Amino acid sequence: MRVLLIGANGYLGRFVADRLLADPAVQLTALGRGDDADVRFDLASGSPGALTRFLDAVHPGVVINCAGATRGGARELTRHNTVAVATVCEALRRSGCGARLVQIGCGAEYGPSQPGSSTAEDAVPRPGGPYGVSKLAATELVLGSGLDAVVLRVFSPAGPGTPAGSPLGRLAEAMRRAMQSGDGELKLTGLGAQRDFVDVRDVARAVHAASLSAAQGVINIGSGRAVRLRDAAAVLARVAGYGGALHELDGPPASLRATIGHPRGDSDHTAHGAHGTHGAHAAAPVAYPDGCGSWQQADVRTARDRLGWRPRINLEESLGDIWMEAACRI
Repeated sequence: MRVLLIGANGYLGRFVADRLLADPAVQLTALGRGDDADVRFDLASGSPGALTRFLDAVHPGVVINCAGATRGGARELTRHNTVAVATVCEALRRSGCGARLVQIGCGAEYGPSQPGSSTAEDAVPRPGGPYGVSKLAATELVLGSGLDAVVLRVFSPAGPGTPAGSPLGRLAEAMRRAMQSGDGELKLTGLGAQRDFVDVRDVARAVHAASLSAAQGVINIGSGRAVRLRDAAAVLARVAGYGGALHELDGPPASLRATIGHPRGDSDHTAHGAHGTHGAHAAAPVAYPDGCGSWQQADVRTARDRLGWRPRINLEESLGDIWMEAACRI
């Protein structure tokens, strides 16, 4: 099976590439903006015609799009997340390759949900910020393209490679600094938010399964369980061997309230570091500025039924990998 992977160097794309390369039946070609891509092409500025000519030459059976932007203004997010997907869809329509499209969406497309509820694929999307809007627009383009296509709405990825500027990445960095300086107290904000974490390696398995399946439409990829960031912080402290006290400060800082982003990025968010104050690291922000409110939990029954997929890696293992990478920066 010939697979064209777009965004192979991004956070999710790297693990998808590893998963596909482990399958001897897959012949993988990576397309991206970096020098190490098999083919250099910028979706945000390249023409559908140029991409069509490449598709006709390579003739892939599956195209997987893991590329996109997680931060920036509405114009930049639209260009990288929506216009880029329009280019892919148009090129596939023009091409004679007949490839199947696997598009990586995100849980931010749904926006806020009722605490205690599980969000299924038939929920009406109401994204709470420009990032979610740009990703939802891309999903609608794919669904309306007439192509053989599936959109995987990935909730909150965690595990190795987690961007240092993401909420869990910032949490690990704050803890690393506290341990390095011997602080016995860590003050954090935004720990009340609850998110559905899913390991990036499980996401890669889902992408692989979607490539081989005939499933179409939208499929949620998550753990099916919301975890409070406060609890994730406690697990991370145990994994790291941090014996200090964790204190939550009320409310996210204004700088975070104005920030756009989501943890499943191909590019790092701006990291807001903690600063030591009288023996304590204070106000290390870990809140989710993704427009999804205080709660997100995926209904993952469709992934089970249509892809035969279930998450395998628990959050403690994911956090352990995040911590190992943070600890290496000491």
